[in-house]
Amino acid sequence: MKVYFVSDGTAITAEVFGSAMLSFFDVKIDTISVPFLTTEDKARGFCKQINNEIALGHQTLVFYTISDPVISDIIQTSDSHCYNLFGDLLSPIENALGVKARPTAQKAHGIKEGVYDGRIDAINYALANDDGCSVKNLDEAHVILLGVSRSGKTPTSLYLAMQYGIKAANYPITEDDFDPLKLPSALKAQKKKLYGLTIDANRLHEIRTGRMASSKYASLRQCRYELSEVETLYRQERIPFLNSTRLSVEEISTKVMADMNLDRHRV
Repeated sequence: MKVYFVSDGTAITAEVFGSAMLSFFDVKIDTISVPFLTTEDKARGFCKQINNEIALGHQTLVFYTISDPVISDIIQTSDSHCYNLFGDLLSPIENALGVKARPTAQKAHGIKEGVYDGRIDAINYALANDDGCSVKNLDEAHVILLGVSRSGKTPTSLYLAMQYGIKAANYPITEDDFDPLKLPSALKAQKKKLYGLTIDANRLHEIRTGRMASSKYASLRQCRYELSEVETLYRQERIPFLNSTRLSVEEISTKVMADMNLDRHRV
């Protein structure tokens, strides 16, 4: 089964919505994004490609977000099953608001003035404050993620920055903090911003083995020790924490946002 995510913009919206719908079905799919389909000629060429694939016996689905109604109508002429993610929702919203929709590619796929710059600042902040690189500007952070090495701090920090404009620093908890078990001095003044991540010891062992096989760092015994100590530290300091083992970075980030009452800076 081939699934196409088509858009006159980046196709990210079509991909997110389409993937969410397909997650309900246990089927094997091959996904293809078709961004910036902005002309009637491109639309006809796409339909021809789809029809040729169907003629060869391939099953296809098309999820699309097209602002131009003419191009949208062309997509619908293909022999595939096509789902207009804008059109199927706009009419009920028009009825509810009493206002006629006036979609354009720029409006549909753009972001509000200032939001983009805020995200870039947040990304730069996350990179500058990754893995305890700097503790000079932690007062600027919206949240400071804690955890042992390879527990998911960096990808979560970057996702929070890119998706929500959240300034997320992250700080590694190491063996130096275990004897005696204490919160690093650089973090004490920022305690209200702290959020801990933990992970299953076996999963951490697998991740670290891929990075440094046959090392003390990657051993299951070391992983168990570090996780036991860091979770004790979280409880001792009353720091909220989350087990990231079976969660995607999207789910981890959403949980952090909710638990820390952070506002989403996005459209």
